Amino acid sequence: MLKSTIKKIILENEGLRIVARTARNKLKQARYVSRGLSTRIDDKLIVFSAYNGKNYTCSPRAVYERLIADPAYSDYLFVWFFEHPEEYRFLEENINTKVVKNQSALCEKYLHRAKYWIFNFRALDHWWPSKEQVYVQCWHGTPLKRLGYDITSSNNAMNSIKEIREKYRTDTQRFSYLVSSCRFVTEKFSTAWHLKELKNESALIETGYPRNDFLSTYQDIDIVRIREKLGLSDCHKKILLYAPTWRDNQHDSGCGYVYDNPVDFDQLKEKLAEDYIILFRAHYLVANKFNFAEYEGFVYNVSDYDDINDLYVISDMLITDYSSVFFDYAILERPMFFYMYDLEDYRDELRGFYIDVDSLPGPVVKTEAELIDVICNSDEKFDVEEVRKFNEVYNTLNDGHAAERLIERVIK
Repeated sequence: MLKSTIKKIILENEGLRIVARTARNKLKQARYVSRGLSTRIDDKLIVFSAYNGKNYTCSPRAVYERLIADPAYSDYLFVWFFEHPEEYRFLEENINTKVVKNQSALCEKYLHRAKYWIFNFRALDHWWPSKEQVYVQCWHGTPLKRLGYDITSSNNAMNSIKEIREKYRTDTQRFSYLVSSCRFVTEKFSTAWHLKELKNESALIETGYPRNDFLSTYQDIDIVRIREKLGLSDCHKKILLYAPTWRDNQHDSGCGYVYDNPVDFDQLKEKLAEDYIILFRAHYLVANKFNFAEYEGFVYNVSDYDDINDLYVISDMLITDYSSVFFDYAILERPMFFYMYDLEDYRDELRGFYIDVDSLPGPVVKTEAELIDVICNSDEKFDVEEVRKFNEVYNTLNDGHAAERLIERVIK
């Protein structure tokens, strides 16, 4: 209890929090660097991690699968970091792949040896690549909400604007490449990571997001496989994917960011259950779990499902708010709706946006009644030409070949 109380006090006091984090990171960084001083870099060793070891997904997965399919890399060693490595031992069926515990001593050993780091998140603050290593920051989406140095107002429960900018500055000083999906993303990432001021503008590469290659290349057999995996083979109802983002100001010092679900699933069940089911997907930062036992057969909690691409391709429509998922889902040219019940607060107090909500590729609704209406009348509310025009701006390079372009640029 004493330890928990002290931690809570530190987290809630910006000055104490900055001092404690700075001291901790400097100590960890010094220890990390010292452990690798005599390590020799292996040019044919690549390490991968998605969402700091939480999943096998996103662009690291797409790049990895492209590499293991190419005979030119048959003598490379690929190492994945996971929080729960025992769940991913199947990857070791490939003789060139190893799975290790994230943040373990063995993890750090491979970090020091690897020529390439392929991540989709900001590397831990104390992980510093040497000058001979190549850290590829793939990121994990096209931003609607402001990032890094572009945030001008924030009600973040864990980090002040100063702290957020420091995290992005640290990342900019380390990565060799920052992956962009289009010109819009290049412009926003450049300012969000302060690239010009920190003299690292050359790191930006427009290859498209490897994570989205599957959305342009999946086959009917993939649909069958995914539905079977989720137990939906015999489901003949329409599938709604509900994927909200997290809220910066909703946090519990004991477990991390949480999400106060605003949806009345009782009402949705009453109005929609006859024709629809819902796949509920919480953001990866959100720690709390939802109990949907009473909605069995109507709401499926797929928050722990590894790859959201699978959920995209089997869904008939998307419901989201400020998450970047809609940029990816637009590739499929299917209906999407934006349930922004807290629009003014999120836009003006929490993060702010890069684009106006009026330009989103689907209707914005603020009440549950409006949400039910757009779902039930999706044929009338959805404008496929609007989505295609949107893709001409934001998905120009998501053509199924982004992983190939990244490998060509970074490794070949």
